[in-house]
Amino acid sequence: VIELDPAVFAESALTAGKEEVPKNRSDDDISHGIPSTYVPARNTIFLSYALGIAEVLGSSDIFIGVNAVDYSGYPDCRAEYIAAFQSMARLATKAAVEGSQQVTIHTPIISLTKPEIIRLGLDHGVDFSQTHSCYDPLPSGKPCGGCDSCIIRSKAFAELGFDRDPALSRFD
Repeated sequence: VIELDPAVFAESALTAGKEEVPKNRSDDDISHGIPSTYVPARNTIFLSYALGIAEVLGSSDIFIGVNAVDYSGYPDCRAEYIAAFQSMARLATKAAVEGSQQVTIHTPIISLTKPEIIRLGLDHGVDFSQTHSCYDPLPSGKPCGGCDSCIIRSKAFAELGFDRDPALSRFD
């Protein structure tokens, strides 16, 4: 386990606590700009650790679950970012420079809509009542229902014919 001091990311509503997680934003607001829930360089940090581990293990494949369709404006969830990181990764390790490893970053859900991601999960037996993606869960763990992630997820479940997000069933 690697511990990172969240104070380093003091500009994010997800880590700093200085700013409230935005709630009940319109679809238009959600689809424009970079929200206050952006964590600076989050996926760069994750991918950098994964790259180091991949080199040690001799693996050429790194998988990350970024999504550019319902990504709420996060710059490190875009295909251009992943391509740039992959290019950098192929220059940044001893194994790459010596020609024994060419890392490929796999993003299997990058171009899927949220309903498509949920359908894929259902097809693979995911029990969505045991998951949530809420940015500001209540102390009980119940999703807040109003953050961008809850709104996007709720609409996706509705589009698939669900009465509500299955995660809420644990709190009835």
